[in-house]
Amino acid sequence: MARDTSPIVKQSRREGYALHPKAHKIMAKKTGIPGQHANSRQGKPSLYLTQLREKQKVRRLYGLLERQFAKLMSEAGRREGLAGENLLQLLELRLDNAVYRAGFATSRRAARQLVGHGHFMLNGRRVDIPSIRVKPGDEIVVRPKSTKSGYFTTMDEITKNSFQGALSWLKSDPKKLTISITSLPKRDEAEADINEQLIVEYYSR
Repeated sequence: MARDTSPIVKQSRREGYALHPKAHKIMAKKTGIPGQHANSRQGKPSLYLTQLREKQKVRRLYGLLERQFAKLMSEAGRREGLAGENLLQLLELRLDNAVYRAGFATSRRAARQLVGHGHFMLNGRRVDIPSIRVKPGDEIVVRPKSTKSGYFTTMDEITKNSFQGALSWLKSDPKKLTISITSLPKRDEAEADINEQLIVEYYSR
């Protein structure tokens, strides 16, 4: 399974955006993009660079490789409605993101690892593919065998630390270790500080 293994804090500094909870503390101490001479090279960014950086930020935020992200953008453009909002909806509906949004992991990287290790069942079937797309009516449950692991026995504490506020499109039960997909995500429930129009413009060149 291909994935980006570069340091998430370094990625965060490059994008000027905390892509992981642990990046906040480091970025408060280290400002600017990484690299010995990086800051001396900075000037007024071009429109293309602004579009590229927004695309890279969102791609890294959700943990996709370039080819995966471009494919998702292509699908978003073919759907009815605004391509940018369609893209964010498709990103939010990834299984690993749903696990993260439900508070079952403190980051998307952690959620991806949990799914990849086969700790969840989707509609009664064991799954280990983080990119699987969920839909309204789906039920995500921690595998019975996994409920005995140290991680899931402390789920109340994990959800308390990772809670992001109630979402209209899913309901989670940390005690029963279940997640229910109730509807499609709304635009304002995606990550804040995303300008999806810049991404659409980048791929429309």
